[in-house]
Amino acid sequence: MSFTKSPQVFSSKVTEIEIGTGSEAVRLGGENTLPLYSFDADTKNPPLVGIDFSDKGPDTDIPGVAAFFAGADTLGAVAKRASEAEGASFVCFSLNSADPNGDDEAVDVSVAKCKEVADAVTKPLVIQGSGNAEKDAELLGAVAEALSGKNVLLMSAVEDNYKGIAVGAVLAYGQKIAAESAVDINLAKQLNVMIGQQGVSSDSYVMHVGNAAAGYGFEYVASAMERIRGAGLSQNDDMLQAPILTPLAADAWSVKESIAPEEDFPEWGPAEERGINMEVSTAMACLASGSNAVILKHPESVKTVAALVGELV
Repeated sequence: MSFTKSPQVFSSKVTEIEIGTGSEAVRLGGENTLPLYSFDADTKNPPLVGIDFSDKGPDTDIPGVAAFFAGADTLGAVAKRASEAEGASFVCFSLNSADPNGDDEAVDVSVAKCKEVADAVTKPLVIQGSGNAEKDAELLGAVAEALSGKNVLLMSAVEDNYKGIAVGAVLAYGQKIAAESAVDINLAKQLNVMIGQQGVSSDSYVMHVGNAAAGYGFEYVASAMERIRGAGLSQNDDMLQAPILTPLAADAWSVKESIAPEEDFPEWGPAEERGINMEVSTAMACLASGSNAVILKHPESVKTVAALVGELV
């Protein structure tokens, strides 16, 4: 009996958004098939990979990361080096020093760092805040103003600060934002609805629906992403059609398999190799579940995931 292919193509689609400017701007979303189902229809915008570094500098505890950034002694130089990583479509700059529970760096200092990074790269820029909702409401608004015209994506707008970030970053300065919720389809939809009620159009935000390292409760992440993508496509729920962006480096590089010394578990092999494998595994699981872009730390992970995506789509 002959095989008759029956493509699963939906009438609705994931919203398409653009970050960055000029010839190196990138687009997320736009597909009307399930994740990585390029055999059913053309994937309009293949999943993207970004590379992350902190305002405290690259993670020199990881030899491969330290070697890649060797000689880059200013934030601008680090940003430029990051933008040259093979497979990286965008750069993510994390403002860890701004955390009130850490260095509590002043907003104007963090903004100056963002300007230095933005001036050093031509690829699209994603900026992660301090992780403190109250501080980020002020911080990301100031960054949005300073980087006006750069079309950056600011992470993250959460339930406790979305109003200020939506108005201050998107409506006032035309930037993009990420709506961050906690691994729950209902919370994700609720936040998207509330952001839309502020006047933010659907092509101005992505979703960050949470993450975990592969094997560490990742089944909840996969389930949430799959339900979100399924509702957006098969049920035409326009409140769940935003692209999904997943920063996963911190999760992947903090689990035992990535950080346990080789002398304690010699049968596991080199720690750095294990960390790369965990980062790659988590990234591909996210992309297969519905994420449109992932943010990684190790340049070898970035290269590997980008190559895998190229083979699949």
